Amino acid sequence: MKNLWILILSITILSCNKNKKEANQSVEHSTNNKIETIPVEPDGGIGDGALSIIDHHLKNIEQAHQKDNFLKHKAVRFSIDILFGGKQHLTGDITMLTNATKIRIDKKDGSQLLYTKEKVFLSPKEATDKQSRFDMFTWTYFLGLPYKLNDPGTQWELEKMRPLRGVEHQTARLTFDKGIGDSSDDWYVIYSDPKDHLLKAAAYIVTYGSDGDISKAQEDPHAIYYKDFKTIDDIPFATKWEFYTWREDKGGITDKLGEASITNITFLDEEGSLFDIPENAKEIKQ
Repeated sequence: MKNLWILILSITILSCNKNKKEANQSVEHSTNNKIETIPVEPDGGIGDGALSIIDHHLKNIEQAHQKDNFLKHKAVRFSIDILFGGKQHLTGDITMLTNATKIRIDKKDGSQLLYTKEKVFLSPKEATDKQSRFDMFTWTYFLGLPYKLNDPGTQWELEKMRPLRGVEHQTARLTFDKGIGDSSDDWYVIYSDPKDHLLKAAAYIVTYGSDGDISKAQEDPHAIYYKDFKTIDDIPFATKWEFYTWREDKGGITDKLGEASITNITFLDEEGSLFDIPENAKEIKQ
């Protein structure tokens, strides 16, 4: 009888240890050459207190791009030079709060775009710019994408590994809740390097101005490819952007459409009067 009780007790202990191990699955990742263990619940993170697999993936990207350090700064300013189809699209300086709630674009032609209090303004009033809202939000979104992964209204799905420049990258699809942004029908497929977790590319569609018919945008997705990373205040920034068509059935990025250069990246600790609306300005609603 004594031996029987010992056998029962041993089986019970082994069973408890197995259940405890399964309930506390974890994923290891490298940060600054140190291995950090982040608990990940089984079944996509249904359990209590642990990150889901997709949340863990997004967290890795945020850490790689030093999101916390970026948001410690009040604002960031950079110069941008964009070419599309061999033609100059935009040259100027962009200043934005790091939380993207205020934006200012000083264009080379002397005109100015401002976004504040959820409104877009163009100065001077006689200036014409049919793509004011597109320029206001597109380029700042591309710069700030690694810091906006968990914005309200974002929906994520982890997808398969996809090739990028001959290297397999982890991809994830981003969609938006209805009513988010100028067009909630946009989607993104982001590529992150499996080794350093930097965001290296993003396929996307632009549905703004489609009046609800997004079929044309769905047929012609584009992609931005981030390269030539430089570190500013310990934060990595891609200083060269390349734009391509994106075809899933042809392996991703295909024909080159344009490029952009990012220079003079600096952080500001105070916004002062940077985002004040000039007297000679008009609101752009569309």
